[in-house]
Amino acid sequence: MRVLLDTNVMVDVLQRREPWFNDGQKIFYAIANKKIIGCITAKEAADIHFFSRKQFTGQENVDEKARQVMTKLYAIFELIDTLGIDCQNAIAIKNNDYEDAIMIECAVRAGLDCIVTRNPEHFKTASITVYSPSEFVEKLAEETE
Repeated sequence: MRVLLDTNVMVDVLQRREPWFNDGQKIFYAIANKKIIGCITAKEAADIHFFSRKQFTGQENVDEKARQVMTKLYAIFELIDTLGIDCQNAIAIKNNDYEDAIMIECAVRAGLDCIVTRNPEHFKTASITVYSPSEFVEKLAEETE
């Protein structure tokens, strides 16, 4: 199963944000243990790098630390290109969040199985299955029983 993780799920884990960290961490473990294939979009990668830099603000070697985070993510996550056609097609989606519409288009074009997001209400119009992190953790548990 190939799964697109929304930026909020990624940042929740990387910054250990509660109350969402535990479910996100379980999903990361499933990806690291190759039970599923975790994906992020190229557009998300830039956002995750931005949040990583912000997290390390005030520390030494901020850019280097953010680059290390990205290098580790690239080792376990598949990077899905964000194409111009994704941006163009997203305009036609009846969705109040254009950025999420782009993610939907990337996921559909790449043939992914689902999207995991903390904001499933932003993906109501998606033509792909959408789970909250807790719903997806439950699905993983059911599949391993």
